[in-house]
Amino acid sequence: MTVSMPVDAEQAWQDLQRIRVPQERVYDEFERSVSGGRGMTYGTAALMWVFLAGVGMDLPQWGVGLFMAAYVGLLSALVVMSSRRNRMQLHHTRCPGRMWAAFGAAAVLVGGTIVLADHLTEPLAPIVAAPIQATAAVAVYLLCLGPANRWAAASVRSGGEQAAEQETGR
Repeated sequence: MTVSMPVDAEQAWQDLQRIRVPQERVYDEFERSVSGGRGMTYGTAALMWVFLAGVGMDLPQWGVGLFMAAYVGLLSALVVMSSRRNRMQLHHTRCPGRMWAAFGAAAVLVGGTIVLADHLTEPLAPIVAAPIQATAAVAVYLLCLGPANRWAAASVRSGGEQAAEQETGR
């Protein structure tokens, strides 16, 4: 026995919009929180520049170790400050595959830039070459950071839409 109820198309559309709008806001907020904001971006870039310029100055081994420890400590402090502000996490979206891919691609690009800049500035004195290498690496980092974050966060939005479609398809 099949019971059919009349469906008001307008009411169904309004109900769908009431559900969809908050969902879109959640994804927008997640995309915003992934970037960490301008302070995090420029703070990380400034730390990277100082670290790369300092390491490029041909420091003694203990100086490189000290520089590395200070860099890791300051970077960790930035991450802790950022994580205290951004408490937003969606279910099962801690690190989607696209985030790992974006991280790996950025590491390859910035690392390749450092190696290429080192090769090109080899004849120069370390006091001149180190800032050039650091500037080139940070420029590549800043240029690829925005698009990589948007691409990685888009996987969360599309993953949520696929999950919603699977829910309704059952």
